[in-house]
Amino acid sequence: NKPGFIPRLVSGKPIKSHNQYYNKRRAHHQSHLAKQNRLTSRQLDRITTKRNRRIMQYLHTASRRIIDLLVQEGIGTLILGKNPLWKQRVELGKKHNQEFVQLPHTKFIELLTYKATLMGIRVLLTEESYTSRASFLDRDEIPVYDPARIEEPRFSGRRDGRWYYASGKRIIHSDVNGSYNIGRKVVPTAFDGLGIAAPAVRPRRLAV
Repeated sequence: NKPGFIPRLVSGKPIKSHNQYYNKRRAHHQSHLAKQNRLTSRQLDRITTKRNRRIMQYLHTASRRIIDLLVQEGIGTLILGKNPLWKQRVELGKKHNQEFVQLPHTKFIELLTYKATLMGIRVLLTEESYTSRASFLDRDEIPVYDPARIEEPRFSGRRDGRWYYASGKRIIHSDVNGSYNIGRKVVPTAFDGLGIAAPAVRPRRLAV
């Protein structure tokens, strides 16, 4: 909620690409192993180790860039969203389930928390239900997910891929919209009276 701060986005494409390539190679090796009635091989272990190292290297670099940015901007609080059992309940289809479930989100949160604490930055963890569906620009109320709720909550806008369409034909990047709503989950008044709408719709990619 720092006035004038330009949101930064970290691309997930590199690790999604590594993971997709790994799954393709693993399937190829496993098909040969199945013909030999074997479960694993040294070559399969090597490509798995290489995949894990590549992903961890990216997560380490991304988390370091984020913490360096917070220190540079003088930001002392980092709010992270994480839903309990989110991967066990995910239903995005076979392709997107594989992309989402196999990526170590919890490890990324641990790296951010560890590095932020070393720099004296306070880390707050919160559940993030409905943060992608609620409109930040309209300051929609953001309830906590309740499976016993009969009627689904209604929001002022809608998410369509990369963009979120708020009321009055206003457009904001969907990931930025979600991240600001995660902040509002913890501090509902954090953005009151701040003119951040313009910077919020023009995020920049954080180089990793």
